[in-house]
Amino acid sequence: QVQLVESGRGLVQAGGSLRLSCAASGLSFSMSTMGWFRQAPGKEREFVAAINWGGGSIYYADSAKGRFTISRDTTKNTVYLQMNSLKPEDTAVYYCAAGYGRSWPKTKLAEYHYWGQGTQVTVSS
Repeated sequence: QVQLVESGRGLVQAGGSLRLSCAASGLSFSMSTMGWFRQAPGKEREFVAAINWGGGSIYYADSAKGRFTISRDTTKNTVYLQMNSLKPEDTAVYYCAAGYGRSWPKTKLAEYHYWGQGTQVTVSS
């Protein structure tokens, strides 16, 4: 059974930083892409960043480039999203996701097979 458990929710001021974690279990890691998505109130869920578990390739949405860093710790089966220079528009529920298959990068919701429960990030102005 695949489980993705996010942690690191928080309230920060604009310009601050926050690190989200996603602990994964039950995956065939070598075949997986791990991604972060977010969903703001009244908006659709959108892609933020992805990392290929086996090779470490990384891809970012334009909104994340230069501010967010995705990484993985293969010894802990955990993926991280380090978020710096946060803006009020980054306020959203952030979701961790896992997808199988060779396509890269995976930026669409339908490309991911498993999802975490989401964790709230609120950035105040």
